[in-house]
Amino acid sequence: MTTLDLAPGRGAAPRRRAYAAQTRMELRLLLRNGEQLLLTMIIPIALLVLFAKAPIADVPKPRIDFVMPGILGLAVMSTAFTGQAIGTGFERRYGVLRRLSTTPLSRAGLLAAKTSAVVLVETLQVGILCAIGAALGWSPHGNAGDVVGVLLLGTACFSALGLLMAGSLRAEATLAGANLLYLAQLGVGGVAFPLSDLSPSQRHLAELLPLGAMSEGLRHVLNRGIGVPLHDWVTIAVWAVAGAVAASRWFRWD
Repeated sequence: MTTLDLAPGRGAAPRRRAYAAQTRMELRLLLRNGEQLLLTMIIPIALLVLFAKAPIADVPKPRIDFVMPGILGLAVMSTAFTGQAIGTGFERRYGVLRRLSTTPLSRAGLLAAKTSAVVLVETLQVGILCAIGAALGWSPHGNAGDVVGVLLLGTACFSALGLLMAGSLRAEATLAGANLLYLAQLGVGGVAFPLSDLSPSQRHLAELLPLGAMSEGLRHVLNRGIGVPLHDWVTIAVWAVAGAVAASRWFRWD
């Protein structure tokens, strides 16, 4: 008669397995959360249709071609920064992160798993937005590799900043701050109107913001068929590196 050995294995699971398990868990949490879906899907889709169809601002024609790059950048910010910051902030408040700290999962492993789940959600998100944009008459140009590169670098940037906020502030402060920054960058991030409409000093400041750099960089590729300006690459990369270093240093489990 064969006897089953149900005793737990010795030692912790390999880091790769722990990372994969946590990524799957983070992905399920993102897809099951109604507020997250509102941020990641419904709001970007609603803004895309609204800005493309309603003459809210004087933008180059066709409107959908101008609006689409900014909405893609906003969608990345919605998922990687706002949604992740709020969700992680309340996980920290309710002790979820404290319990995770007792497992073999490292801080870097948790941050990597959260970012990986965000990338998977964004893949679905961008696909849906592109399909809707095409239905509205969007005709993209340029190198797809540049577009993917900007979206991934922007994801790393916003994910690091969101985790920094969630891991260093109270949940209520994170909720208020993340929504405030979302609205602020929506207003001056080149989503609904050209940055050229701003004064020179305001435009310079907007171009130094992550969403402004993403919107302008994507617009260069998708609308004009040329490469992303070095300024935009450097701006997003500096925010990403600074955010990652700060998050790894100041992110707290409780």
